[in-house]
Amino acid sequence: MADRPGTGARRAPARSLRRSVELFRAFRTEQADPDGFYRLLSADAVALLAGRVDLAGACAVDVGGGAGYLTAALRAAGARCVLVDADAGELAWRGPPSPGAVVADGTRLPMADGAADLVVSSNVLEHVPAPYALVEEMARVLRPGGHLWLSFTNWLGPWGGHETSPWHLAGGDRARRRYERRAGRPPKNLFGESLFPLHVGSFLRRLADMASLEVLETRPRYLPEGAAFVVKLPLARELCTWNLEVLARRRGAAPSADDGRVARPGKMRPMASRARNGAD
Repeated sequence: MADRPGTGARRAPARSLRRSVELFRAFRTEQADPDGFYRLLSADAVALLAGRVDLAGACAVDVGGGAGYLTAALRAAGARCVLVDADAGELAWRGPPSPGAVVADGTRLPMADGAADLVVSSNVLEHVPAPYALVEEMARVLRPGGHLWLSFTNWLGPWGGHETSPWHLAGGDRARRRYERRAGRPPKNLFGESLFPLHVGSFLRRLADMASLEVLETRPRYLPEGAAFVVKLPLARELCTWNLEVLARRRGAAPSADDGRVARPGKMRPMASRARNGAD
C-alpha cells in the first residue's frame, strides 16, 4: 500500500536489528539524558520519513511536540515546521520554547483546512482522552495528498503503562497506586487523566473507517523490518508492537496552484500554502 517517494525524498535507512538495539539502549538512558534520547529518536524518525516524503520546503506541523526535538529534526531536513502543544510547560521543559511554537489544543488546531503538507505526532495519542478526534483534526489541516505520520505506545505492550509498567497489565489504577506507594509520589503519566489505554487493533480499524485518510504503512516503530508483519496478527500486535507507527495520506484531488484556502473565523494561520513554499 505504500506510495512512491516524492521527487525529493531520500533513501530511507535500513530498519535493522542494530538500529533497534541502539534505540533500546538509548531508551534506558531517557531519565539521565533526555536530550540525547529524544534527539536520537527524532533524528531516526525524520531519516525514515525522508525516505517516504519530500521534506524540502514542506509545510509541516508537529502536534504535541513538547520541547521541540522532532520539530528541530524536521527543520534540519529542510521542512518549515510549526510546533503546537497544549501545555506551555511542556514547550519550555528543556529551555526556551522552539521559535514560533504555538500553545493550542490539538483537537482545535489554529490553522486553515488543507494548510499543511505534513503533520506529525510522536507518542501523543495515548496521552489524550479523545485520540480519534485528534487524528481527524490533524487530517483536516492536511492538503489533499499531504501526509500524516504518527506513533503511539499501545497499552498492552511492555511499556504501555509508561513508568508504571509492567504493572499496568494488572490494571491502570492498581499500577498507579503501586507506583505511589513505592516512589512516594504519583507518576507523571496519570492513568485516566494523562494516560489512556489505546490498542493497535481498534485503532487501525477506526483509522481505516476515516474517509479523509488512506493508510499507507503500519509497523512497529522500534523493531526491525522483519517484524513488520506483527501488526497483522491480532493478539501478537497488542503484546509485541510496543509502539505503533502509521503513515497515511489525505484523500482528495491535489488543489490547483490558484486554489485559495480561507482560514476559519477566529483562527490564526501561521503557515503559508505549499505553493508559496511556506511552513513532534
